[in-house]
Amino acid sequence: MRTRLLPLLIVLMAAMLLALGVPLAVSVAAAQQQKVVVDRIDDTAFFAALAQFVDDTQSGTERLKTLSNELSSYYEVYGIRVGVFYTGDTPMANAPATWFLPRTGEVRDAFKEALLSRRSQDPKQVWPWQRNRLVVASPVIRDGDVIAVVVTDSPTGPMRSRTLRGWLVVGAGEIAAMLLAVGAALRLTGWVLRPVRVLDATTHDIATGRLKSRVAAAGGPPELRRLARSFNEMADNVEDVLEQQRAFVADASHQLRNPLSALLLRIELLALELPEDNEEIASVRTEGKRLAEVLDDLLDLALAEHTEANLRVTDIGALTAERVAAWSPTAEAKGVRLVGTCPPTTAWADPVTLSSALDAVIDNAVKFTPEGEKVEVVVASQGGTSTVVVTDNGPGLTDDELARVGDRFWRSGRHQNIKGSGLGLAISRSLLAAGGGSISYDHHEPRGLQVTVAVPRSRQ
Repeated sequence: MRTRLLPLLIVLMAAMLLALGVPLAVSVAAAQQQKVVVDRIDDTAFFAALAQFVDDTQSGTERLKTLSNELSSYYEVYGIRVGVFYTGDTPMANAPATWFLPRTGEVRDAFKEALLSRRSQDPKQVWPWQRNRLVVASPVIRDGDVIAVVVTDSPTGPMRSRTLRGWLVVGAGEIAAMLLAVGAALRLTGWVLRPVRVLDATTHDIATGRLKSRVAAAGGPPELRRLARSFNEMADNVEDVLEQQRAFVADASHQLRNPLSALLLRIELLALELPEDNEEIASVRTEGKRLAEVLDDLLDLALAEHTEANLRVTDIGALTAERVAAWSPTAEAKGVRLVGTCPPTTAWADPVTLSSALDAVIDNAVKFTPEGEKVEVVVASQGGTSTVVVTDNGPGLTDDELARVGDRFWRSGRHQNIKGSGLGLAISRSLLAAGGGSISYDHHEPRGLQVTVAVPRSRQ
């Protein structure tokens, strides 16, 4: 969620900073140009004042000489072309001496506008990537008439450099503000999503069987803190309901066991009064024993779902070899070859739980494998998991049956006549899940079933 929320916040903040930075950059450029234009206006006004009294008299000639000197000095110091031109385009004084009014262009347009007794309009905005020049013209008025026009033609290089430096400052400020905003966004999203991450981790723990997990107190918005408290209350209620169910199954199994034992005893006493080959009493005795096994399995299942795993470093290879050796006589009696490949492999597991799971899996494999076929048990490790794979050449299961195998009391319709309660694999799955392990099922080619018991190699 953070990877989706953070880019959204960053894009919004970047858009806001651009919305502020672009007008600021424009205003910086406009301020730099306005400063230059104001200086040129002051300069043209000064030169116009000198040219106003230039005439054919002796004093006028002195003023013309002064004007020429001022224009030359101005050009030499600032590099700005300047000239005072009569209305007929003839120069009164100009610097450099080779600069005259062009017939077209910005200079000509400014000159024509000044002939109308007003200062030329402010030049268009010059941006740092443009090489335009700034032209300012002011009229020289004597006795209410325009007798000449002062024109300045300024290079814009220094102005564009100052504008660019101002833009760099603005850009640096934008970058700094963006970095600060990103840091604030990271802190904000972390603060908002921390309860969500804790809630997600706790939900995963509960979903994988760790029902004691609860959402720890964390910061964040009040709504999420309230959600965390509500989740903890819900988890408490669910755990209480499951505990009541487990207690009911355990109590029912235990309470039914005693009257069932008494009933079986009475059946045995009754059998003494009947012929030994009586089929009805044999059937009743078999069903009674089967019911006793179901009650024992139900009690084991209730205890398995409630008992915490005793995890420790275990040699999976040695433990599997021991179980293979224990089941070899049963397999030989049925005419099935039980083969084990059990190299030394350590994992983090409960030895009793793993032994029980292997017993259930190997028992099923031997039970459903026809005479003359083979059951193979292989121990391996890959990455952070150690596995025990049990394969047989029995009838196997269909895809639909694979989806249900391991469910409580489920048995394939093809195997109803084979001894069992349908709880062995369910008990094994519950015991393995308590220690972070798992049991999975797949087809074995060309026929048969492949069961994989997996346990972690390190503490999770």
